This record gives sequence, structure tokens and C-alpha cells, in this order.
Amino acid sequence: MKKDKYMYPAVFNYDDDGISVSFPDLPGCFSCADTDEEAMYMAKDAMGLHLYGLEDDSDEIPDPTPLNKVPLDINQRAVLVEVYMPLIRPAIENLSVKKTLTIPQWLNKLAEENKVNFSQVLQSALKEYLGLDN
Repeated sequence: MKKDKYMYPAVFNYDDDGISVSFPDLPGCFSCADTDEEAMYMAKDAMGLHLYGLEDDSDEIPDPTPLNKVPLDINQRAVLVEVYMPLIRPAIENLSVKKTLTIPQWLNKLAEENKVNFSQVLQSALKEYLGLDN
């Protein structure tokens, strides 16, 4: 079941070249940054994308480890990261995707002369073809 909010511990690993971020409960979810503020922003972004992927693939979403149970090395700190999925889901789903297509040269020339916005026309045509409301 999809939840509106998720909260997981992130491990901020402090090194000479910056901060690496990992999530003990979310294997494969990583980020990095130069400052604590940037690390928190990047952690939220990475976690939101990762959880969206788990939801989209219908994968099991693990329970978070309690913050005081996260094992840490001397140069590491655990922080709680929270994401609000009702903002993340539509942002990901409405991302633009680049498509390459082929049309006859004469049609391309005519469209360019008429200053046609190819992306808009393709989106409108696809929506019409699929029976979606514009």
C-alpha cells in the first residue's frame, strides 16, 4: 500500500571531499553533497525517487530502522529524512521525456516555416489518439 509520508534514517558520511549519503534500509539509494544543507536536499530527492521506483515496481517497502539502532562509524551521523509522496509522484510522472521521431523532409520544412511547436502538436495528437481529455 502506498503511503503519503515515508521517514527513513540516512547516514551522512563526512569525508575530506564532501558528504556521502546512504540509507541502510534502502539498498541502492545513495547521494552526495558538499554541505549539510545540500546533503539533506539531495537525500530527500534520492529517497523520493527510490521509493517511487519501489512503488511503481510493486516492490516491498521495508520498515525503517529506528534512528538509535543505526550503526555508525566515527565520521558518520544518522539523520531522519522525510518525504511527502503526493508531491513527488506527480513531479516524476510529469517529467518530460525526449523522443526521437522521423517525419518526411517536406513536412518538417512546412512545419518549421509555420513555426510549429513539435512537442505540443505531438502531445495533443497522442492525447487525442488515446482518448484523453486535453
